[in-house]
Amino acid sequence: MKRLTDPTALTNPTALAALAERDAPVEPATPAEPATLTAPETPTAPDAVDTLADWRLRPGVAFTPLRNGLHLRGRRATVTLEGSAALPGLWRLLEQPLRTGDTSPLTSQAPPGSPLRRALTQLITHLHTHDLLVPSTTAPPWLRALADAPDAAATALAHATPTVLAADPAHPLARAAAQALTRSGTTPAPSGPAPQLAPGRVLLLADSAHPVAVALATTPTGGYVTHPGSPAQALADAAALHPDQPDHTASPLLADLLAGAAAHRLLCALAGLPDPAAEGEDARLLPGLPAVLIAELEPPQAMYHPWLGPDRLDPDRRTELAPPPDLATALHRASALTDPRTGLLAAPRPGRLPQLPLAQVETTAAGRLLRLGGLRLDLARLDATCHAAELELSSPEARFTVGADPTHARGLALRRATLGLPRHGLPTTAWGEDPQACHWWRTAVTQLGPSTRLRVERLADGVHRATVLDGRTPIGRAVEATPADAVTFATLNALSPVPAPLIPSGATAPLVTAGQQPADWEDTGWTTGWLAQVAARERALQAALHALTDPIPGPVPPGPLTTALTTALRTVGYTVLPTPGGHP
Repeated sequence: MKRLTDPTALTNPTALAALAERDAPVEPATPAEPATLTAPETPTAPDAVDTLADWRLRPGVAFTPLRNGLHLRGRRATVTLEGSAALPGLWRLLEQPLRTGDTSPLTSQAPPGSPLRRALTQLITHLHTHDLLVPSTTAPPWLRALADAPDAAATALAHATPTVLAADPAHPLARAAAQALTRSGTTPAPSGPAPQLAPGRVLLLADSAHPVAVALATTPTGGYVTHPGSPAQALADAAALHPDQPDHTASPLLADLLAGAAAHRLLCALAGLPDPAAEGEDARLLPGLPAVLIAELEPPQAMYHPWLGPDRLDPDRRTELAPPPDLATALHRASALTDPRTGLLAAPRPGRLPQLPLAQVETTAAGRLLRLGGLRLDLARLDATCHAAELELSSPEARFTVGADPTHARGLALRRATLGLPRHGLPTTAWGEDPQACHWWRTAVTQLGPSTRLRVERLADGVHRATVLDGRTPIGRAVEATPADAVTFATLNALSPVPAPLIPSGATAPLVTAGQQPADWEDTGWTTGWLAQVAARERALQAALHALTDPIPGPVPPGPLTTALTTALRTVGYTVLPTPGGHP
């Protein structure tokens, strides 16, 4: 490891140049080539040090020296540079000119062509690459920290005329919003009472090429700030967040928090800057979809939450995500559907349910408790979310199948359509050697008692149905490609606390194994290796089921059957299929 033995080298330009030259990587030698005619040399790029006076550090950039490098932290990016003990000294030479714009001392210490000049050029290039520099400007610090073009953003804000609308312009929340806009450098236009607004609800409106608005209000438990949109969209979101609300007196601290957040969101939308909800890299939010700020009093906190509707008035609110490519993404989308503050479904949770012999979760749907089991907790959560959505959507007149993607939904619907088909019994030898089927059948007999029986039937080539019975009562069923797969999923269904129709099933296997490659030693005795084989059989199984059953309708289009939940499911990329006369 290289060590710096002379501390003065950290500030001495000559020593820095020597260190930079010493620590520079050695270029590999290349064999000599015969002389050839060459084209004229192209002009070289401008020297980074010469152009340094046109750039400044973004406000908030911080520096930490390392033994053989440095670590730089910005608002949106961090970078660690290592490989030379001269790097902290190089940064100290560069930092002052980047903050003041005076590069004359630097150019005198690092003449063109010198090793120090080359080292500084490389360091400046890294700063540009990681967006730690901003063009020199007189724009406010917050714009220099956020905007790619601070001057253009400042000009857009200078031409904006924000207005604070409220039923009572003297309401504390309206006054706090006006003060927040004023502190940001804009001057709100005076406005009279807006009787069309509910008491205590405030609308921040700015006139531009397309009017932009943000709604905010207090609630008994805290308050909210909507996603920027048209005035009609902001008011529709506010009504959905807390309809028919009476006015609630807000503490000065809560009023300032909501007003500052609303002003920030409005000004960012006007200046073409990223919305503040996208700045924190919050894993709970869905990129490309709106978010609302929810503030709470007990305990005091304010967090952004995904927002899926219900009213989608603005064109950009009609964005629909592509189907999730894998299980992790499907569960991430499910977390938006089951968000505790803004979701349309209750979140499945393990609670105090036993997790052996299979994982179990519980939730509520259509006014009743729903408990489901699965091979793993993540699979149980996905099945419970989809089945809860089915129960909420379905009625005696219309039934639906919900899947995380088209393959998942179609696989469930096709399986459910086969329950009344004629059968041809199969002997135990058709599945008795499969490790998964044997394990789960023994588990079912142990858990459910000696009266448990199993019936396995062949419906067609590559289509088999298994039914677990308690005496003569079916308590678990499955339709799969092989007898062993059918036995495994039927017993899992029977072991669930409250069995659901053909859940769990192999329809989720393609999502589980997408992008994963089981290890060579994972045979069918291991869950991942077995599910990979189930996934490989799914396409052929669905083709065979399609030949046996009536055609499955396509996804529910916008129209009379569309509900807020259907819209939310479609927004996150889930698939909703009508299931005539089927389950649930």
